[in-house]
Amino acid sequence: MRNKVLFIFALLAAFMLTACNNVEQPASSSTDTSEPTTEGQAFIDDDLSAKNILQVAMASEAHSTLAAGVQAAGLENVLVNAGPLTVFAPTNAAFDKLPESTLETLLKPENKATLANIITFHASPGKYTEEMLKDGMRLFQASGDYVSVEKKDGATYVNGIKVEGTVEASNGIVHVINTVMLPPEG
Repeated sequence: MRNKVLFIFALLAAFMLTACNNVEQPASSSTDTSEPTTEGQAFIDDDLSAKNILQVAMASEAHSTLAAGVQAAGLENVLVNAGPLTVFAPTNAAFDKLPESTLETLLKPENKATLANIITFHASPGKYTEEMLKDGMRLFQASGDYVSVEKKDGATYVNGIKVEGTVEASNGIVHVINTVMLPPEG
């Protein structure tokens, strides 16, 4: 049963990782690809519906760096899909902890794949409330890697990073963290 669940999660992760890359681009007389795309669900303006994960991040001043990273990696449409998704969202202060110039380097177009891998390492297929995250649990991430969950002193930690807050979204849940998680190398 566990292998079936892992297989299903792996398929979901593969779908999420390839969904953005398989969006057909309209025919154009220009070969300039430096313009960001404005197609897909991420660019629909809707003030009436509950906010999705991308809208939650974009509306939070504390997550403007994460929102910029999602856009630079071209993952906007993944974060607005039906989900459900659980996102561990690093704050701007978390990005400030990275070594100097790391963020600038990651935001360059030639590092798009690396940035996308780091961002997908913060997302898990499924909706996991803090109560559902159990001590000793290994949570599958969209990057294909796992994070470990620990409960101590009434708090929840993911890969040793404390979950500082939680925001419900229409397509999942956002857990606020104060450190950027880096996927394992290899």
